[in-house]
Amino acid sequence: MASNSKRLIGKVSVITASSDGIGFAIAKRFLQEGSKVVISSRKQQNVDSAVEKLHQVAEENQLPASNVMGMVCHVGKQDHRENLIEQTVNKFGGLDILVSNAAVSPTFGNIFDVDEKAFDKILDTNVQSGFLLCKQAIPHLKKSGNGSILFVSSIGAYMPMPGIGAYCVSKTALLGLTKTMAAELAQFNIRVNCLAPGLIKTKFSDPLLDNSDVRDQYLNVIPMRRVGDPDEMGGPAVFLCSDDASYVTGETLVAAGGINSRL
Repeated sequence: MASNSKRLIGKVSVITASSDGIGFAIAKRFLQEGSKVVISSRKQQNVDSAVEKLHQVAEENQLPASNVMGMVCHVGKQDHRENLIEQTVNKFGGLDILVSNAAVSPTFGNIFDVDEKAFDKILDTNVQSGFLLCKQAIPHLKKSGNGSILFVSSIGAYMPMPGIGAYCVSKTALLGLTKTMAAELAQFNIRVNCLAPGLIKTKFSDPLLDNSDVRDQYLNVIPMRRVGDPDEMGGPAVFLCSDDASYVTGETLVAAGGINSRL
């Protein structure tokens, strides 16, 4: 789902957890829209593979391969977060857009069976680490004069999903974090929004989709009666981070095939 609109020309974007799935789809679309993109993953081999694919995208769109950079980043580690932002600014001269996409869900089952260590890991990675990365990026987003932060939440923020209750709690927290940060950062012309994907075909969702009973349960509440594709998240992400949404901040855009999304 390429675009010829080039809404992000001149922008520098960092997307975390972007070697595959929704993160990679967003990075690819940002690149097609003219942004310089920095992708990251916890494993070097995944970074290398994604960078190679994005170089092909750049070539297909007659863009320089130098518009792409990949780095290893574990968002739960302070030195990794600092290095991600520092190296981005060193290479591209600034930062305009930060997409916080990293998330984990290490357990599957009843929420009351989630032990303290696993619950801490979910909240740390899915909420706190993204917030801390934003704090690292904010000085550079202020210099941009037109900065944008995008949190990737989930339809699970609005509705409990069988087996991943703690994950859903963490994704609901991002809705509140988006509202709070948007109010604080508006004075600096930094917009903060959130994207809530529905059930998307990714490695992350495979455990759900591989269970026919669970899959059918979800499909029954999706009016469009299908699972989404990662590339279908690129367009909404571009909109929220582009000047097309210049008067939009503190909002969550749900892209979930029509699933009811009211808290």
